[in-house]
Amino acid sequence: MSEYKLIMPKMGESIAEATIISWLKNEGDAIDIDEAVLEIATDKVDSEVPSMEAGVLVKKLYNEGDVVAVGEAIAIISASGSAASAPKEESSAEVEKAPAASAPAVAAIENTVAQAQDTAAPALSNSDANRFYSPLVMNIARTEGISMQQLETIPGTGKDGRVTKRDILSFVKDGGASAPAATNTPEPSSRERVSPPKEENNKVTPSAPAVSLNPGDEIIEMDRMRKLIADHMVMSKHTSPHVTSFVEADVTNLVNWRNKIKGGFKAREGENFTFTPIFIEAIVKAIKDFPLINVSVNGDSIIKRKNINIGMAAALPSGNLIVPVIKNADFMNLTGLAKTVNDLANRARTNKLTPDEIQGGTYTVTNVGTFGNVLGTPIINQPQVAIMAMGAIVKKPAVIETEHGDLIGIRHKMYLSHSYDHRVVDGALGGMFVRRVADYLEQWDENREV
Repeated sequence: MSEYKLIMPKMGESIAEATIISWLKNEGDAIDIDEAVLEIATDKVDSEVPSMEAGVLVKKLYNEGDVVAVGEAIAIISASGSAASAPKEESSAEVEKAPAASAPAVAAIENTVAQAQDTAAPALSNSDANRFYSPLVMNIARTEGISMQQLETIPGTGKDGRVTKRDILSFVKDGGASAPAATNTPEPSSRERVSPPKEENNKVTPSAPAVSLNPGDEIIEMDRMRKLIADHMVMSKHTSPHVTSFVEADVTNLVNWRNKIKGGFKAREGENFTFTPIFIEAIVKAIKDFPLINVSVNGDSIIKRKNINIGMAAALPSGNLIVPVIKNADFMNLTGLAKTVNDLANRARTNKLTPDEIQGGTYTVTNVGTFGNVLGTPIINQPQVAIMAMGAIVKKPAVIETEHGDLIGIRHKMYLSHSYDHRVVDGALGGMFVRRVADYLEQWDENREV
């Protein structure tokens, strides 16, 4: 009898572990090749783990709710098809527990809190330590101001001395994070000396106000995805000073052109042609004109991105939000953008996105006009530095300048809202960028073919 160990797969460059949501097979069940055995969740997306061999599930090595590192065996499958004769292997040592996912398996957000914090605080990373630390432990360490040197001194009670959530919280409770680690910062000269900075620990963290319940009120628990979105939005506002610039664009020529070609595109390609790929193309062109919009902040350094990867915010049936990413959007023509937009949007709604498809965005666009909103002030999707909201296209009376004089006519107009990180994007750059996007939309060629 041969045995096959089902391994926790690698699901993305920044993902080190996953939580088991549910087992789709029980011990003793027959499994076909490529048949899903269990569902897992990361801080980015939910997915199924298939078996690469046919056989019988002999042993589950972890339970639902357990956090398992990438590369660890999670189950044993008898490739011979015999479950009775397979030896019972002992389960792996107890690992850190994570809250069981209570929501349906839906994809989590394109840029999460952990990924953005990895960029914001590169000094605290697993690569600097002699043992593995889970993203949960690393996030707690960053929040509590625990240095890597302090983290390495914490006794771990998990597998192979691994530091668990309970270990690090006990360390914080006992006052282990009260003093910052000593550094070798040189003493400034008398000419350079300034007033000493206030200690980080003297900061007063505002707490959420107490909420009273009234008769008839209903308490709705946030699902896992909504909690991630909430954390990500709060983190973004704390990280970046947001500034928003607005431009109104006359897109009459663009609307007329789309109305002319959408029927033929539908007949030829078998799918709809929306405004989103047009908006993305205009943004890509503007990024080429202003490449310092396509950056990230890493401490005191600016990372200028080579690739132009456009994230597009998509609303899910659950009411949550996800941001699939169009990789290398500058290499696609309008037809390619339209097909990619439709594909990602459709698979986002049915929870079919892969982890890689919601990572690596360098700029994000959100179409608030889909919900009838004329404009919005979007929150930056960290670790990016800018995001644009496209408002609803509405008919308005407007002044039309002609060689024979000014006229009043009905025009299709829309607002573009550009939110940007004022640490690295000033008003001039942020304002010129959104104006350039509007110019590309206003100057649309009505004779263009697609």
